[in-house]
Amino acid sequence: MAKRHYIPVTSDMPGTGDRVKALVRKAIRTALAAEGVTVPCEIDVRLTDDSGIHGVNLEMRQVDRPTDVLSFPAFDLTPGELPGAEDADPATGLVPLGDMVISLERVSVQAKEYGHSNRRELAYLAVHSVLHLLGYDHLDEGPEKARMRAREDAIMAELGIER
Repeated sequence: MAKRHYIPVTSDMPGTGDRVKALVRKAIRTALAAEGVTVPCEIDVRLTDDSGIHGVNLEMRQVDRPTDVLSFPAFDLTPGELPGAEDADPATGLVPLGDMVISLERVSVQAKEYGHSNRRELAYLAVHSVLHLLGYDHLDEGPEKARMRAREDAIMAELGIER
């Protein structure tokens, strides 16, 4: 049997249930498959609140404010460039793709703001973060951002969670 992706999801938010964690894992696995990632990867996920993500943002990026999602890639990839088996940790056989932190507080606020469900917002942020781990970016308003948005929309459609 082939190794599967290892996606530990931890939460410091009381009441974060298995369904929430399962949705995050499903969104991540769908994004990895859609991007053609075939080697077994590890992505560590932390679900937190605005205070928790604010602390991570300040410590890791020296940005003194909360945000919705943070992505910390293990590799400096470009879109379409994929990690290979040679990148795997010899002890686990898994490619350590990176870490993500999602504010469940921001999920709720942004879902209301955009007029969709918390489920859709959480899945979107997980997909968005995976694309960052795979080298996508959206710092400009040009073709890079358009390419990332197109991939997000395609993956969300594959999940059956559209706008």
